[in-house]
Parts: sequence; structure tokens; C-alpha cells
Amino acid sequence: MELSWLTNLFTDTDSIAHIVLLYAMVIAVGVYLGKIKIAGISLGVTFVLFAGIVAGHFGLTAPASTLTFAQDFGLILFVFMIGLQVGPGFFESFKKGGVELNCLAACGILLNIAVMFACYFAFFDTDNKMNLPMMVGTLYGAVTNTPGLGAANEALNSVFTDGNVPPIANGYACAYPLGVVGIILATIAIRFITRSKLEEEEKQLELEAAENLEAKPRMVNVKVLNPALAGKQIQELRAFLNRDFVCSRIMQDGKVHTAKGKTVVEVNDILYIVCSESDAEAIIAFLGPEVEVNWDIEEERPMVSKRVLVTNPKMNGKKLMNLHLSRLYGVNITRVTRQGMDIFANPSLALQVGDRVMVVGREDAVDAVKVMLGNSVKHLNAPNIATIFVGIIVGLIFGSLPIALPGMPVPLKLGLAGGPLIIAILIGRFGYKVKLVTYTTTSANLMLREIGLVLFLASVGIKAGASFVDTVVAGDGLLYVLSGLLITVIPILIVGTIARLKFKFNYFTIMGMLAGTYTDPPALAYANSVCSKEAPAVGYSTVYPLSMFLRILTAQLVVLFACG
Repeated sequence: MELSWLTNLFTDTDSIAHIVLLYAMVIAVGVYLGKIKIAGISLGVTFVLFAGIVAGHFGLTAPASTLTFAQDFGLILFVFMIGLQVGPGFFESFKKGGVELNCLAACGILLNIAVMFACYFAFFDTDNKMNLPMMVGTLYGAVTNTPGLGAANEALNSVFTDGNVPPIANGYACAYPLGVVGIILATIAIRFITRSKLEEEEKQLELEAAENLEAKPRMVNVKVLNPALAGKQIQELRAFLNRDFVCSRIMQDGKVHTAKGKTVVEVNDILYIVCSESDAEAIIAFLGPEVEVNWDIEEERPMVSKRVLVTNPKMNGKKLMNLHLSRLYGVNITRVTRQGMDIFANPSLALQVGDRVMVVGREDAVDAVKVMLGNSVKHLNAPNIATIFVGIIVGLIFGSLPIALPGMPVPLKLGLAGGPLIIAILIGRFGYKVKLVTYTTTSANLMLREIGLVLFLASVGIKAGASFVDTVVAGDGLLYVLSGLLITVIPILIVGTIARLKFKFNYFTIMGMLAGTYTDPPALAYANSVCSKEAPAVGYSTVYPLSMFLRILTAQLVVLFACG
């Protein structure tokens, strides 16, 4: 009797303490086991799904309504934070070669679906209505895409209205382990098929980096020797050149002054100019030669350069030209660092909370600009909870809109996954236009995303655990494993080979592109381990936003069209 309280803690499924304990155990065990690496590869947080399956198999469960709530809320939180993360770069990913990479990624996604149907007709009884939904689960395990699994599972709820939803997580669990390994092995196979040599690919990246001068900022000291420029204002020089540049300081007769748009330039003046690398040669040819200058000249109020953090929400979306910093404060912003990348301070550039800007001017004026921009790390570290939940509200409403399509048994809805994802992408990219502060620190975004993911995986695993052995071990488990491997490998070999031989992409870029197509961080980690450059990460980030969106959307389309 003394230990009855402990027994009740593990057996009273309606108890709040039991439910919290169950989730805590499943998540903790899954996370710890997910850290185990075999040949340098781990399953990561997805091991929570397998821990949940084991718990469900041995009767550790919770009320169905609780499991469903935790599953759906976790999915919403997970995909929304992903959308906020990828939103700022979603539309830019289609520029500068991104169109080709995204088209290849889209082809890979369609090939995954085509191979899934081929395996379904080749290996399974098509009269059994449970086999196709299980193959959908196998598809998303093979491509290691958990949000797609969630979207497919939600779509199945609208098809199987009697409540007998097929346990597609079982198919996911069968295919996922070999999916992680298969992506890396298939990527290695492409290297041998296309006869790509890692050393030569690295050299090619170095040459491309030397030629990529468009966005890289350059600082030059130019002595004005062109007599035609005498008496002209700096803003007129920009108009004559038709090039963007920032002139932050000017030396006239040995004295340093803050340069403004209406500052008049004379012959022998020296200008401190920040421009894009590609424009530097033209500016020097037009104004005069590059010279060496010591700007640390004593004057009444010395010039300083300081990095200032944009944390004032009122600055979100403000264009540099509209701040009138040169006219009001006598300072210039020469560079902007956003998400670790230096950006040339074009006058039309819109600031975002989280930007770091280089402010040049007299010290008292720079300090005044710091106050205006915020420069509060403490303020920046506070997550913008209101924006997240406002976005979720709009996303749920948007995801619930019925879209009637010919030939579909029920109207298409973007649902709990698609709606919040699309709204999050739009908020991440355009939120500043409606005064929404979307900046979230990387650690805060990752924490919220991981909490959502583990709640979803634990709930799915616990619900699927009761039928896992009968469905997989005693059923067609090996066929699901084989199908998953084929779904993983065949599209990679096709798309990767075409990307290399036809489009001539660098092998390391292809590695990143394939990892992004499969939204698979372990594959990206492997690519980064064999390449000293950023090409894999660039390829990954270029296709990841569209791939994640297509994985979620196609999950619902496949279920509604094929399983309805």
C-alpha cells in the first residue's frame, strides 16, 4: 500500500502528473539516445518518436484528446518557427542561380512521390486501403521530413472521418533510419558517378569567390583629381556615376569633416568611400587615385566608427534614406551586418531589428544615433511572443480556408501545418511593413522549434506504439524498409547527376542542395565536414525554404487525391 502512489503515477492515464511524466520520460530518453552516433551519424531528436513507440507498445499512454492536442500544438509551433527562420531569405533564394537549384529540388520532391507510388503498385496489395497511407508515412520517413508527416497525418483525419486513421508513423519509423544513412551514401555515390574530385571542386569555389564582388563592401580612400568635379556636391557625384556609394568622411586642407549629401567637393580633397567591390574600380577611375590616409587626426570633436545594434521596434522596416542621419546627426551608416553577412548600406535598404550597423561620425552624434536605434542587447534577447501568437492565429484561420478543387472528395485546406508555415514565411519577410517585430534570437527560435518537434514526435509515437509490432514486425515491415530506401536513393542519384553533368554545379553545392531538398541536417553536417568553404550551407539554405513548403503541401495533396 505504501507504494500505491507510485503505481498510480504510472497507471492512472487521466492524471496530469502521469501525462507530464510520460512526456518527460519519452522526450528525455529519446533525446539522449538520439545523441548516440554510429559511424559519425545520429538520428538526433527523431529518436523521440521511437521512444514514444516503445512506451505506447508497453501500455504507457494518455487520453486520446490530450495526445492529439499535444501533437497538433507541437506541429504548429514547429512549422511556425521554421517559417520565421526561412522567411527573410525565402524569396531571395530564387535569385543568382537559385532558380535552377530550386527547380532541381522540386524535381527531386516529385520523384520521391513517383518512386513511392511505383513501390506501392509493385510490392503491396492495392485493394487494402491501409497500405497507401502507410506508404505515405514511409515516404516522409525516407526523406526525413517530420513536418510532412504531420501534414499527411492531419489530412488523413479529414479523409478517415470514422476515427480509424491509419498509423502512418509506423511507416515513417521503418524508413527513417535508412533514410538518414541513404541520403549521405547516395550523395557520395554521385561523386563517383560524375567523377568529381574534392580538391578540384574546392579550387573552383575559391575562383568563384574571387569573382563574386557584387555585394561585398570595400573601403577606399580616394583623392579627387578630376577638375570637372570641383564645386560639385557628393550627391551629384553619385548621380553622375550612377553607382551606389557612401562617403562618410572628407579631408579638406588637412581637416576631417563628416561628409553629407550636400557637401561640396574640391580638387585635392580626400574622400573615405564605402562601396561594393564591383563598383570600386569605376569610382576610382572617375574621382581620382586611391591613397593612404591616417584619419586619426586631432580635431575639436574626433571622428569615430561604432557598431550599433538595431533593437528599437520603431526602426523595423525603416529605409536608411528616410532616417536622414547625415542631415540630422552628421553621421553615415556604411555597412550593415544581417544574419552574419555584411551588406552594403544602400540608401534604399530597410533596417530590421537585429541588424548591426557601422555608424561613422563625431562621437556625440554617434551616441545620439545609438539611442535612436536602440543598441540594447537585453531588449533583443527578449523573444517577441506576441508576434508568434498573432502569426499563429492568422495561420490557423488561413489554413482552415476550404479550397474546392475538381476531382477531390473534400476541399483542400492548408491545415495546421501549411497555414501557419505560409503565414510565418510572409511575416518573416514582410512583417516589418505592418510593424511586427519578427526578430528572434537563434537560440530562442531553436528552443521553441525543438519543444514543438518533441511534443509532436512523442505524441505520434505513443499513439502508434500499440499497433507497431503487428503492423511492422508481423506485417510488411521489410517491404516498407526496402521501399523507403528506394524512395531515398533513386531521386538523389537522378537529380544529383543531372545537376552535376548538365547544369555544371559544384559538387559541394549539390551536396548542400540535396540535404536541403530532404531537409536533413545530418547530411548537411557531413557535407560541411568534407568542405572547407560555405558552398554546402549556401546550397542547403537556397532550397530549404521551398523544399519545406513543398514537402508539407504535397503531403496533403497526395493524401487527399490518392487516399480520399
